[in-house]
Amino acid sequence: MIDSYASADDAAVATAGARAGADVVRSMYGQRLNRIDKGAGDFATAADVEAEQTILGVIRAARPDDAVLGEEGGQQGAADAVRQWLVDPLCGTLNYAVGNMLVAVNVALRDGAAAVADPFGGEVFFTDGETAWVRHDGADDALLTPTSATRLVDVNLDPPFPNAPGFRAVDLLAHPEFVERFRPRVVSTTLALAWVAAGRRAAYVTDGGDLSGSLHFAAGIALCRAAGCVVTGIDGVPIGEASRGLVVAADEETHGLLMSMIRSRS
Repeated sequence: MIDSYASADDAAVATAGARAGADVVRSMYGQRLNRIDKGAGDFATAADVEAEQTILGVIRAARPDDAVLGEEGGQQGAADAVRQWLVDPLCGTLNYAVGNMLVAVNVALRDGAAAVADPFGGEVFFTDGETAWVRHDGADDALLTPTSATRLVDVNLDPPFPNAPGFRAVDLLAHPEFVERFRPRVVSTTLALAWVAAGRRAAYVTDGGDLSGSLHFAAGIALCRAAGCVVTGIDGVPIGEASRGLVVAADEETHGLLMSMIRSRS
């Protein structure tokens, strides 16, 4: 079966990898899993490691000359490879470890196709780099259509907070205009980025440095861009070396409102 991936396009490879990783995450859910300490309060589980190995197996079978940067295994493949895959096998490990199903599996070709799988929702969100879709349990693919109608904004409150005191996400939640116009959500997983692309969230905000090449965010950013979302740093500049953090909004109006609140607090 895996051999058939070799003739598939990159979006199909990303989708197959994300779905395979999601199968592992789902199958190991509820087991007593030892925590592998990574320092600074971060950890992995056997589910993270096994899901990554499964995803790597899919990528290697389809694209043997490509390099891979994995959350658990680090850099693999030729250092001078033209193409590199970014793999976050279990985004939301702390959620998963305590029995919360809000997690995601992220697979992205740098500057190309990407997929985000929801292991427990039975969905995979994917893009070929130009258009974005969602697939649910074998149903027909549906185009992702961002909208701010829900007024729900997901804000990442996980440390560290590198841009404090100039920017603190908690301050945004207390802004009077935010309270008037939006409703906050905190799911602590980049699955929320896929939800912005799908119209289930109006926006997503997180602190950080340059996240354009982050294996945690690459797949979600690719989805949102392909779906037509507005994607910038918290400073309002395009994602790249000069940007900080991430503000993804369903439309220009929502993005403008959030940026005005962030700037007023800064």
